[in-house]
Amino acid sequence: MDRNHVTDDDQGKAVVDSMGQTIGRVTEVRSGTAYVDADPGLTDTIRSKLGWGGAGKDDYPLEEERIHTVTDDEIRLKDEF
Repeated sequence: MDRNHVTDDDQGKAVVDSMGQTIGRVTEVRSGTAYVDADPGLTDTIRSKLGWGGAGKDDYPLEEERIHTVTDDEIRLKDEF
């Protein structure tokens, strides 16, 4: 079932825009906020999928109002905010 909020289980998921283009990956979920690495390298991607990530200084908080849906595979953003 799709939802529009993040949980700890969403760490490592791809973040895509409304057209389906990947724009980053969730590196950490802290207090209900997803932190997104907009340019993850292979090592960062593997670390976040394994739950070994952590938000870095260059990671961006994703506001819940921007989220359209969260699926098993990705977090899809709304068209516009």
